Amino acid sequence: MNSAAADTPNRINWSKLVFLFLGIILFVVVYYSPPWPDAIDPMGKHFELSRESKGALAVFLLAGTWWVFEVVPIGITSLAIGVLQAYFLIRPAKVAFKDFMDPSVMFIFASIVIGLVFTKTGLTRRMAYKMLIIVGERTSMIYLGCFVVTAALTHIMAHTAVAATIYPLLMAIYALYGEGDKRTKFGKGLFIGMAYVAGAGSVITLLGAARGAVALGFFYDIVGTNISFFTLTYYMFPVGWLMVFLIWGFFMIFLKPEKKVIPGLRAKAVQLNAELGALTRKEILALIIVFVCILVMSLRSFIPALEPVDKTAIILTSTILFFITGILDINDLEDIPWNIILLFSGAMSIGFCLWETGAAKWLAVNWLVLFQKANWFVFVMSIAFFVMVMTNFIMNVAAIAISLPVAFVIAPYLGVAPEVILFAALTTAGMPFLLLVGAAPNAIAYDSKQFTTGEFFMYGVPVSIILMVVVGFAVYFLWPLMGMPTTLP
Repeated sequence: MNSAAADTPNRINWSKLVFLFLGIILFVVVYYSPPWPDAIDPMGKHFELSRESKGALAVFLLAGTWWVFEVVPIGITSLAIGVLQAYFLIRPAKVAFKDFMDPSVMFIFASIVIGLVFTKTGLTRRMAYKMLIIVGERTSMIYLGCFVVTAALTHIMAHTAVAATIYPLLMAIYALYGEGDKRTKFGKGLFIGMAYVAGAGSVITLLGAARGAVALGFFYDIVGTNISFFTLTYYMFPVGWLMVFLIWGFFMIFLKPEKKVIPGLRAKAVQLNAELGALTRKEILALIIVFVCILVMSLRSFIPALEPVDKTAIILTSTILFFITGILDINDLEDIPWNIILLFSGAMSIGFCLWETGAAKWLAVNWLVLFQKANWFVFVMSIAFFVMVMTNFIMNVAAIAISLPVAFVIAPYLGVAPEVILFAALTTAGMPFLLLVGAAPNAIAYDSKQFTTGEFFMYGVPVSIILMVVVGFAVYFLWPLMGMPTTLP
């Protein structure tokens, strides 16, 4: 055996060690620092940063550092979030760890199981081959075809479920690229791009994610104006699809596939598709189960009688039925990426921790009051930017909920219409491009092992800048042309 190779496991990874201790130092400095000044909103209301709130910020900084630089597996960082809350009495352990089984985490679990079923039954390969027959052998068109299908599906189903369904399809496509498990530019662009366009597509309708319905209900309670399903789609459609095509262009420049074409791919796809034969009983059964669950979840927005039924219960029904019908068995549970499930468990825990301790509100007030005398456009963009940053760390619904009330208090003094604030915030809330914890599709894409958390962050920075430019274009030019009020009469 090569002695150098034998010694490799014992070498100290100094880079990881530095960032490991950086996270710990940030935690200690923030947690044990003297009391910080209160945040004061424009109405003179004080928001104190309590010991628990400061502790939440400390955990937030440690987790963010460890997640970005992946000093330990991302699921283990999530466990540290719960442990630190319990050790430092930031929140009771039974509360901190209860968030690890939040319905949103169970929704992600069930979505991943659907992807697993599509792979096991062969539906994934069938869809992949048919897509390749259509888009052909050019890798640029494969990028575009995958991105368009992903974004389009988020118009009718939750982006988490879409990502879980599309992910194995992309794995099947990448297997035909001919590079095995090797990391390539094409692999990075395919999977990171899928995560990004899943977010971009999900802002277009209320069916793409829960954030839209919650925000519109929240808007009605505060402002008293009802925004319909079709009104939201009317304004969001051009913005969402503009981002999809810009993301495709971005990856064609910065992660241009090594191979311009994959010779013989279409013919191979035709052959492999023919070899699959007719749909099997299990494939048909899986399709029926998934279709019915998606249909029931979609109809919740239109049929009042279905609205009280939680979407997580509906999608978990598919998981139960997969085992009852024999499509899955106990051994298939070993294929669940528990690292990803734990990642989102921790994300929910730190999100609720920031929310319940008041730390998130303190951050929002301090940020937005900086712009209380700014130009209306600068003010709207400051809200969009704050939501974009926060939604990478906490639930996007929470990011909206902590920022909009403060924004709506300041808005009348600057003559800003509340609609433009709502739509700008909703746009950035749906596109967390920096951290895996920002959205389930990000974490699902990470399971491909084609990129590191640092690479995801690195590509996310310029794409986030592109997002802010698109929001600025929509706020200043596009939405006013479409009839949206931006300033008060």
